[in-house]
Amino acid sequence: MELITKLKIIKPRFWFLLGSLGCLFLLGMGAYFQFNQGLEPCPLCISQRIAIFLTGLVFMIAVVHNPKEQKGINGYAIIGGLTALGGGSISTRHIWIQNLPPDKVPECSPALEYMLQNFPLLDTIKLMLSGTGDCAKVDWTMLGFSMPAWTLVAFLMLAALSLLQIWNHD
Repeated sequence: MELITKLKIIKPRFWFLLGSLGCLFLLGMGAYFQFNQGLEPCPLCISQRIAIFLTGLVFMIAVVHNPKEQKGINGYAIIGGLTALGGGSISTRHIWIQNLPPDKVPECSPALEYMLQNFPLLDTIKLMLSGTGDCAKVDWTMLGFSMPAWTLVAFLMLAALSLLQIWNHD
């Protein structure tokens, strides 16, 4: 109980800054794995990166705006929580696809650049969010968990950090 009281002393602006820095770190790790380790992102990976970016953007706007009233803090907390939970749902779908039996995995898709040039935008977005056979491949693990599993953990932590600001007031 004493720890909770001590953590309440820290203003929501700091927690939103911490969350935005966490999102920046996650995007940096995605870039590292793509450009240094040669792991090409699948459509669901790209969708998760977009969700991380949007969550970080909400957090950074909260930092810059620095609302003084709880109503403003609550608004940012809810929007940040929703974007993080939306990203978490994409991660969950990705984990599900990775654990399908080989005969149930969806077909692989053309490259994202090709889809953006040749398909309507809504069809491309639908394909990005539903996942393809490209998404079933597990390229990297740590402690037995794939990258989407770790991304899900990160999204849940970001959502919790954001939503806890609803109760973080004087």
